[in-house]
Amino acid sequence: MKPIRVVVADDQELVRAGFGMILDAQPDIEVVAEAGDGAEAIEAVRVHGPDVLLLDVRMPVMDGLEAARQVCAEYPETKVIMLTTFDADDYVFDALYAGASGFLLKDVRRDDLAHGVRMVASGEALLAPSVTRRLIGEFAARRPGGAERAVRPPSGLLEQLTGRERETLRLLARGLSNAEIAAELVVSEHTVKTHVSNVLGKLGLRDRVHAVVFAYEAGAVVAGEG
Repeated sequence: MKPIRVVVADDQELVRAGFGMILDAQPDIEVVAEAGDGAEAIEAVRVHGPDVLLLDVRMPVMDGLEAARQVCAEYPETKVIMLTTFDADDYVFDALYAGASGFLLKDVRRDDLAHGVRMVASGEALLAPSVTRRLIGEFAARRPGGAERAVRPPSGLLEQLTGRERETLRLLARGLSNAEIAAELVVSEHTVKTHVSNVLGKLGLRDRVHAVVFAYEAGAVVAGEG
């Protein structure tokens, strides 16, 4: 199998070198380039076409959020994982709206870093455990004054889903894993994976994180719903 090709972008040389060494040590991951700011990160993606871009939020010249917006819009085949030393809500929300598929704190363990890259490369979504539940619980409450930054999806899209697919979307938005959804619906994990794939395909969503975004934006669930 071809290795997962990664670009690491961080303005601190020691940080990106450290992340690069950790990832390069994995037999299935190859770091193809490093970048010191957002503009360099975009150029590295253009030149190397990586599977995953590890992107620091705070960088000079162009910050990571703006770089993520451009990469996700122009190079959708590259999945973006945002890196930061902060787990502030605004970073999480802005990263998701920028199109990122993952969010990790820089103190992540080396095994979790490699696992996160693999998850995102395979089409899954990734959020640091410390922010996942808060993201889901406060999503709607965080956007009343900033709704202009979100694009409310056409309501008709939900009608494309079967009843079981809508239920799967609702459970995704509660932050449940495939195993938890399977237990809730009393079906196999394979069946859940099929439902999740159908939901993402019919709604034109990148991954599970953006399914959560869509569910709240479309009114399929409400904040705090259990």
